[in-house]
Amino acid sequence: MTSITGDQALVKKINRSIVLNTIMRHAPLSRAKVSTITGLNKATVSNLVQELCDHHLVEEIGPGESSGGRKPRLLLFSGRAGSAVGIEIRLSQMIGVLTDLEGNILFEREEQLERHDLDFVLKSMTTLIKALMHEAPPSPYGVVGVGVGVPGMVDGEGNILFAPNLGWEMVPLQQRLEEEIGVSVTIDNEANAGAQGEFRFGAGRDAEHVLYISAGSGIGSGIMIHGELYKGARGYAGETGHMSIEADGMACSCGNRGCWELYASEKAYTQASPPLPSHRTRQLADLAHAGDKDVISLFAGIGRFLGIGITNLVNSFNPQRVVIGGPLADARPWISSALEEVVAQRTLPYHRERMEITFAELGSRSTVIGAAYLAVSQFLGPVRVSTL
Repeated sequence: MTSITGDQALVKKINRSIVLNTIMRHAPLSRAKVSTITGLNKATVSNLVQELCDHHLVEEIGPGESSGGRKPRLLLFSGRAGSAVGIEIRLSQMIGVLTDLEGNILFEREEQLERHDLDFVLKSMTTLIKALMHEAPPSPYGVVGVGVGVPGMVDGEGNILFAPNLGWEMVPLQQRLEEEIGVSVTIDNEANAGAQGEFRFGAGRDAEHVLYISAGSGIGSGIMIHGELYKGARGYAGETGHMSIEADGMACSCGNRGCWELYASEKAYTQASPPLPSHRTRQLADLAHAGDKDVISLFAGIGRFLGIGITNLVNSFNPQRVVIGGPLADARPWISSALEEVVAQRTLPYHRERMEITFAELGSRSTVIGAAYLAVSQFLGPVRVSTL
């Protein structure tokens, strides 16, 4: 058995992180309740709470209900102690938000992406980030960092290893961006960011096993297991858009054939017959709402293909909840019936039992809010202990 040792400072750092995360997830609550949930003794909790209050990360509010004796003081996380910027890079645009530390959007902005060459994207992103930072309200910590969700494979140092839809390979995006804006930057796959957004603030916040599907210009998946993001042996798990659902299907930019995202993402718009008047989901959703039969039929077909891929993932991971996000979440009224019918027909019965399928509560903003949370999480410094 591998033993774990740590000095007093590390133990305190771990306990402080546990207390802070407990308050963030369960507030308002008392010190005694924090002690009950965490298993830490009351004196330790009280000292750590006072330290967090001194650092403006936790605040006390009016007394709660008493079970006998003095009424307890309730604790809240101080979400306005700072702010963060979240950026999502899509195929044709960049979405940016400024949030507080609790994921509430304070300011939002969108920029069109006319090209994908790195220098152009970096310049556009820098301009967008600086504009959002300029909107930050006064706070004890100011802008604590920037998080970016990218449609591709990202390593632990924020390098984009492969993003076929952008034509990027081995791009040191985190380093380049930090040099431009001078604040801490965190980079992750956009589906992982979306999974964090929904798990922390949206449709996955009361579940432990969540499969998040990001369906937009491509498809990616974020997999939450026991409340932790599963990244695989080398950090690249979730590239489900490139699993084959048609053995001899269309060629994909990744080098494979019949990839799921060719049939169940916005890529399907280019194959539509007759040709569509737009390749933007929001505009097509408006047409479907007005009764356009061709668009309604297209969305139903995309729903069926989404259902096929989700069936494969449900049978593989047995999630408690499947959350569908990304731009295609805006087409929910015309996608959901076909999707759910396929999953009901094809999923193994014991996997389907008690499994829910829902759409992102944060809508098409799951990734950008989750990206901001990545920056907040980095700032707050959660500590994880591994025996490896």
